[in-house]
Amino acid sequence: MPTLLVHIHTGPENPTKAALGLLVALTAVKEGYDITLFLAGDAVHLLSADHADATGQGTGRVGDHIDALKEAGAPMILSGMSAKARGYDDGLLEGANATFGMPTKLLELTTKAGKVLCY
Repeated sequence: MPTLLVHIHTGPENPTKAALGLLVALTAVKEGYDITLFLAGDAVHLLSADHADATGQGTGRVGDHIDALKEAGAPMILSGMSAKARGYDDGLLEGANATFGMPTKLLELTTKAGKVLCY
């Protein structure tokens, strides 16, 4: 199966689109795809417990998807610049297979992935 990069840049202000990206990432994990999730812009909020109750219309609850992705050990890269600009520190990464990355990491992942999905 091809590797997938799921790039989410939509935050909890649009819970349907944000939750859809997470749902697709989770579905890919369950189907056996090798995925990496890259959260940038307002999407870094999605890893915060403060936004776990954001629920998309027909796409589920953000917190449920994040918890399942954490449990599956799905690799997550969060834009370090986006997180810092929104007041987050390393505490945001706790409990997740997650690190901060810069735009160079997004470019690297994009060129290596078989497919890139953006939300």
